[in-house]
Amino acid sequence: MGGRVKAKKTVKKKIVKKKAVTDSKLILSHSLVPKMHILSDGDFKKVSSKYNVTKEDLPKLYITDPEAQSLKAKIGDVIEIVRDDTTGAYKTYRVVVLA
Repeated sequence: MGGRVKAKKTVKKKIVKKKAVTDSKLILSHSLVPKMHILSDGDFKKVSSKYNVTKEDLPKLYITDPEAQSLKAKIGDVIEIVRDDTTGAYKTYRVVVLA
């Protein structure tokens, strides 16, 4: 068994990390994504007194959500979401939380 020894070929694989697409033009301008923006503290005070709610009462939006990243939202920010449909436009509010 006169053998030939095959040399092992080491192949270096190039690892490409996929970058999360957080470009606001791509995400927020999509036709299925409703209009949204971060409320100022003054605007939230008006909303909270009108509806008698606190930030803890609002539905949550994770900071890792693409919309939150596109808006550059921080933990504790309140996002106003305006949805349009055949019955009209309506607003909802969400608070940004840690995932």
